[in-house]
Amino acid sequence: MEGGQVSTAANSPGRPGRRPSTSQVELEKVAFRLFDRNGFDATTVDDIAKAAGIGRRTFFRYFDSKNDVVWGAFTDQLEYMRERFAARPPAEPVMESLRAVVVDFNRVEAGETDRHRRRLQLILRVPALQAHSTLRYADWRAVVAEFAAHRTGVHPGDLRPQAIAHAALGTALAAYEHWLGDPGSDLATVLDTAFAELARGFGEESRCS
Repeated sequence: MEGGQVSTAANSPGRPGRRPSTSQVELEKVAFRLFDRNGFDATTVDDIAKAAGIGRRTFFRYFDSKNDVVWGAFTDQLEYMRERFAARPPAEPVMESLRAVVVDFNRVEAGETDRHRRRLQLILRVPALQAHSTLRYADWRAVVAEFAAHRTGVHPGDLRPQAIAHAALGTALAAYEHWLGDPGSDLATVLDTAFAELARGFGEESRCS
């Protein structure tokens, strides 16, 4: 968990018998280096644990599976997303709130941009991750549907909030693909543009010259 630490068996300078600590983020970085070097499919949990200087049991304190490493602290991030939706002005149009929150949800520090790009490349382009990604997408859509339902006074499972949630996910995925294909672009800007188009219904008046 973020901020948590556990002892590891890795060797490092220091007094005898003292073992360094690791964190979820550090373990994720180790895994990503292995994914880059050996490929996602060829990298095992044992490989990640060994490279991090920890045992399998310690690995599973941080992640339920190798697939979950790619998604990082996604559950915590969804809770943050809920909080951001709850903080939007009640009178703000649903689609404007959606655009603001999704853009904010995807902001990363400058030093994390490359790793975030690699994360999305794995999520979107590694076949072995597709089934797992479907579950994560469903969790993401559920948060959006909850918000849309609250604003419109209906049940999250009703057609309108579900349509909004599915449309929002599709728009976000299109923005991610565009960003991956254009390394010089800014993800927040791409998402903002895409969700502005969604809010307008992709009408003729929104066509770019």
